[in-house]
Amino acid sequence: MTLVLKGVSKVIGGQTHIHPTDLELEKGTMNVLLGPTLSGKTSLMRLMAGLDAPSTGKVFWDGNDVTGQRVQDRKVAMVYQQFINYPSMTVFDNIASPLLLMGKSRSEIDAAVRATADLMKLTPMLDRKPLELSGGQQQRCALARALVKNAGLVLLDEPLANLDYKLREELRTEIPKIFERSGSIFVYATTEPEEALLLGGNTAALWEGQVTQFGRTPDVYRRPVNATTARVFSDPPMNFLSVTKDGPRMSFGDGQSVPTPIGLEGQPNGTYTAGFRPNHLELKPKTAEAMAFNTTLSVTEITGSETFVHLDHHGQRWVGLVHGVQSLTPGQPLEVFLDPTHVYIFGNDGMLVSAAPYSEVA
Repeated sequence: MTLVLKGVSKVIGGQTHIHPTDLELEKGTMNVLLGPTLSGKTSLMRLMAGLDAPSTGKVFWDGNDVTGQRVQDRKVAMVYQQFINYPSMTVFDNIASPLLLMGKSRSEIDAAVRATADLMKLTPMLDRKPLELSGGQQQRCALARALVKNAGLVLLDEPLANLDYKLREELRTEIPKIFERSGSIFVYATTEPEEALLLGGNTAALWEGQVTQFGRTPDVYRRPVNATTARVFSDPPMNFLSVTKDGPRMSFGDGQSVPTPIGLEGQPNGTYTAGFRPNHLELKPKTAEAMAFNTTLSVTEITGSETFVHLDHHGQRWVGLVHGVQSLTPGQPLEVFLDPTHVYIFGNDGMLVSAAPYSEVA
């Protein structure tokens, strides 16, 4: 059982929402669509489901061309950010509703509903109405209604975005277990790199309607093929800095010079772009090789156990994520440190030339 997109695109009113896309999703896999708002996640899901027809290309389900097939005739289930339940019906009847439409017998419905409710930890609540449940339980009810259909393709469009932190964390750990038992193809849209890493499976990075990379989630995170993917798979986005290669040394512009990374040894001398994630900027050097950069602090954001520091580095905007609550004054000079093993190098075309050494051994 596979879902294959071949050259699928979507153009509306002359504006490209999805650029020509090739994807192949296998049975029993979790596939994350990761990208910022308006990157094309929902548009791509609608093409997968058959809710929209592609402008070009074809959609294949288990080897069969289903490009023109109605969504009602496909084995597809979808759960949205705004979880939808029927408020006048019990949890049992909410979960059972798609099976009634499919004409299943009462015994089949009862068995399927109870099995799915058990999977979603809803058994004690089957006689309650949705408004008597917590937000997390209501979203579980919506998920159960999608799963009970035994759909081959389950599409989850930012399903946890409206839940509080504790409930999101709870369901993030449950969803991978659920999909493993169901054997369906799961597609999960999110704007949060952390969520993609927690869910695992595969990740497709999206930027302005284009899939920039697709592969195993840890691989896409550790070895982004280009600067765009690196920017998408970092929250806050990856920081960038122009650097110069001159034979065996790499210069970083503030007087710092480090040995040229192995991946760059065979590349011509000249200008490249260094990229590093916010959590790799430090207020104190952790290694003897750490490079120091003089910046000006623009603003701080304290999250509780960590502090985001927004920095100006010669007109470039950087963000650092440092541990602890830091007492810093906006406008003050701030020296920050970066271990060169955490630096990615990209060419002038934006493509990865040398992965950060730490990622190769992670």
